[in-house]
Amino acid sequence: MDWLQLSPEEWSAVRLSIKVSSWATLASLPLGLAVALLLARGRFPGKSVLNGIVHLPLILPPVVTGYLLLLSFGRRGVVGGFLAEHFGIVFSFRWTGAALACAVMGFPLMVRAMRLSIEAVDRKLERAANTLGASPLVTFLVVTLPLSLPGVVAGAILCFAKAMGEFGATITFVSNIPGETQTLPSAIYTFTQVPGGETGALRLTAVSIVIAMAALVASEAFARRIDRRFTVE
Repeated sequence: MDWLQLSPEEWSAVRLSIKVSSWATLASLPLGLAVALLLARGRFPGKSVLNGIVHLPLILPPVVTGYLLLLSFGRRGVVGGFLAEHFGIVFSFRWTGAALACAVMGFPLMVRAMRLSIEAVDRKLERAANTLGASPLVTFLVVTLPLSLPGVVAGAILCFAKAMGEFGATITFVSNIPGETQTLPSAIYTFTQVPGGETGALRLTAVSIVIAMAALVASEAFARRIDRRFTVE
């Protein structure tokens, strides 16, 4: 069973993937929820354009998305250069850049799940809350958000799962630096490129499957718990 034991370098890739995916998901949540609410309830010119921009990473090749991130957030990019010069924030070839790339790739899945859940909330309940004097913010926090919480959880899990498996945009934007930007997919790719690396690739593939399944099971259990709570109430 020695082949099941991960090396320190493999453990580093596992920990980095979980770290990157967690930060990508947490950082995307506020903006994802706001955009989902805007697309679900808003009526404004350019709504279709915004929806297209949000879902663009699903259509573009991941390498193209990574290259656009490199042009924008690299040290010589417009945004990246400004952040590096004035705030000392660097994304390119750092784990923070990997988190940014994963967040961009997982954002459309998060927004779509949240939007569908918000659209499923009965508008009559929201109007009733407004009639009783609740502000739009209070209505969202007390009525809309609790009822759409399963979709919010599902969106977060989808973003996390996408981040765990992201490869093209990440390796294009931040390369494949062991201990810094080498996530699970990058480590698996590295193993497949060297003689005798099949065993390491198989180990990390098994780890990826276990983490993804654990996240999905946890999401399903959490969503059922929320549904039961609201059914009882």
